[in-house]
Amino acid sequence: MTTGAPVEPDAPDARELLLDELSDPAYAESQPTWFDLVAQSVIDWFSSLRLAEGEGPPALALVIGGIVLAAAIAAALIVYGLPRWRNRSRLAGELLGERDRRTARQLRRDAERAAAAGDWSRAIAERYRAIARALDERTIVSALPGMTAHGFARAAARQFPELGGRLEAAADRFDGVRYLDRPGTDDDYALVRALDETIDALPSPLPAVAELSGAR
Repeated sequence: MTTGAPVEPDAPDARELLLDELSDPAYAESQPTWFDLVAQSVIDWFSSLRLAEGEGPPALALVIGGIVLAAAIAAALIVYGLPRWRNRSRLAGELLGERDRRTARQLRRDAERAAAAGDWSRAIAERYRAIARALDERTIVSALPGMTAHGFARAAARQFPELGGRLEAAADRFDGVRYLDRPGTDDDYALVRALDETIDALPSPLPAVAELSGAR
C-alpha cells in the first residue's frame, strides 16, 4: 500500500492553522508574567552597570543597583500583587474535579448541615473538600485543576507524613460516596471530620517544603 505525498496548505490555510495552534492555552501559560518581565529588565540593567575607573568604588554601583532593584520590585508588588496569589485566585474555582468557589469555612458549615439532616454522603464529600480547600488557603497544598481525592491525599501526606493513612482513608470515603454510590455513614463522616480538625490544629510546615504539586 502506498501513501501520497503530504499535502501542503496554502497561505490562508497555513495562517489559520498557526492561529489555531497559538490560541492553545498552553502557549498563554508558558508566556512570562509581568513580574518576570520587570524582574528581568531590572536584572539586565543592573548587569549592564559599569563604572569607569576613577568614578568611584564598584561597591557604590552595587548599592545603587540593589536599591533600584528593591524599589522596582516593591512598586510592582504594590500595584499588581504577587503573581502566585493572582494565579491561585484564578484556579480557586475548581476543587477535586468540580467548580466550587466556597471557602473552607463555608464547606465545613455545609457539611455540618448535611450531617444534621442525616445526609451522610453529602456531609462526607463536603468535609473532604473542606480539607482540600483549607490546605490550599494556607498555601500548604495547592488543589490544582484535575487533582483527584487520592492525588490530594498523597500531596498532603508529604507535608504531614504522620497523617498519611488517615488521609488515604478519608479519600476512600470521598470516592466511595462521590463516584461509587456507596452509602455514607455517621462513622465515615466522623472519620473525615476528625481528620479535618486535626489538620486545622497543626502548624503549617516550613515554606521551603510547602507542597505545590499537581499529583493525580
